[in-house]
Amino acid sequence: MVENIIRCKWSLSVIDLVKRGVNRPGAMEKSVEGLTTKVLNERLRKLVRFGILYREEFPEVPPHVEYRLTPFGERFTILLDAIDGLQEELDANAA
Repeated sequence: MVENIIRCKWSLSVIDLVKRGVNRPGAMEKSVEGLTTKVLNERLRKLVRFGILYREEFPEVPPHVEYRLTPFGERFTILLDAIDGLQEELDANAA
């Protein structure tokens, strides 16, 4: 599961968006150039299945959904942040 997420730029982008408070699919799609509805929906389903995101449905007219990090997802983002920090350190040492 970890390899599947880390190797996918779209999954990482979606996790980052949700972490920053972008919770609705339409807003996510508009926030990332090149992210299509089909790919976004696939990534969201995968992230929910892996227990990283929680999907909340609102029975309104028109109906809408929002995504939030699960407690596991919050812990997972700590790992991703640590990886980003290591990459920044490597980049700084290479320069």
